[in-house]
Amino acid sequence: MELDVKIEKKLRNFTLRADFTLRDEVFALLGASGCGKSMTLKCIAGLERPDRGRIVLDGRVLFDSEQGIDLSPQERRVGYLFQNFALFPNMTIAENIRFVARGTRQQREARVRENLARFDLTELGNAYPMELSGGQQQRAAFARILASDAKILLLDEPFSALDHYLKWKLELELREVLKSYGGAAVLVSHDRGEVYRLASRAAVIERGQMQPPHTRDALFENPQTLAATLLTGCKNVSKAERLDAHRVRAADWQLDLTVAAREPQSVAYAGLRAHFLEYREGAEDPARNIFSMEVADVIEDTFSYLVMIRSAGHQASCIRWELPKAEWRAIKAPVLSVYFPPEKIMLMES
Repeated sequence: MELDVKIEKKLRNFTLRADFTLRDEVFALLGASGCGKSMTLKCIAGLERPDRGRIVLDGRVLFDSEQGIDLSPQERRVGYLFQNFALFPNMTIAENIRFVARGTRQQREARVRENLARFDLTELGNAYPMELSGGQQQRAAFARILASDAKILLLDEPFSALDHYLKWKLELELREVLKSYGGAAVLVSHDRGEVYRLASRAAVIERGQMQPPHTRDALFENPQTLAATLLTGCKNVSKAERLDAHRVRAADWQLDLTVAAREPQSVAYAGLRAHFLEYREGAEDPARNIFSMEVADVIEDTFSYLVMIRSAGHQASCIRWELPKAEWRAIKAPVLSVYFPPEKIMLMES
C-alpha cells in the first residue's frame, strides 16, 4: 500500500504544507497541538479540502486541485480513528460496525461477528457506546474501522483521552492490530514515546511546516532542528556557535565542548539528552569534556533523580541530569565532575 501526499492549506495563523510518501508502514506526524498534523489527516480522509496539491492512495487519485478531483470520504476507503472515537451514540456496537461493512447482508454479518470477536467485544455487541468504558469504546472504534476494509488507517492521537495504564494496554493492542492489518497507517501524536514505539518513520510538523521525514532512529539520534530536538524530548538545549571543526561554544551553559559531529557547519544550537551525562571521579578536564559542575537543585522523580547542574563559578543556565536513585545517592556532592560525551551532543542549524 502506498500513499503520496503533497498539499497546501491556508489556516488561521499559518499555511500547512505537507509532503510525504509512505509504503506499507506506520508513518508518524509528530508535533505540538495546533501545528497542523490533525488537519493533514482530515485532508487525506476528505473531511477537509486542501487549497492545492495532490493525494494518491495506491495509484488512485483521491484529490488533485489541478484536475478538479475531490473524492468524498465514503469513496476514499480510508479508516479514520478520531480522538473521541466518534461512535454513533444511537447505535449499538454491532450496528456501528455493520454500518460501515461492505458486501451482501450475509458478508456484512460475518464481518460484524469477526470484528466483535477480534476485539473481545462479542458480549458487548448489543451495548451502546455510553455503556462502555473508554478502552472498550476504542476497541469498538478499531473494530468499525477494520470492518470497512479501509486501505489505510489514520490514527489521530488515539490514546490522548486515556489514563496511563489503559493507554499502555491499548497501545499493545494497537501494535497487534497493525501487525495483523498488514497495511499502512499514519499516526498523529505529540507523544514522542508513542511515535518511537509504534512508527518506523516520522516527520516533525512545526506551525504547518513539515520537516523532511526520517527513520525513527535517525530522528531521535540526530533531530537536526530545534523543533525536532525539543519534540523528541531533549531537555537540554543551548544557543551555540562552532569554534572549529571539533568544538562548539554552548553560550547558555558557558562551556566549550568537543563534539563528534562535523555537520552542520553553521551551528545555532547544541543539545544533550539528560540521561547521557556521566559522573567522573577526580578534577575537571575540559580537553576531555569533563567539567566541574555545581548542583543547583535535586528533584526526586518516581524512579530517578533530576539533578540540575551548572558550570561551577558561572551564572550559567542549568542543565538537567537524570540518573537512577542509587547512582545519585552514591555520588551525591555539591560540586562534581561531569562528562559530556562528544558523540551524544546534537548540533542544529535552526
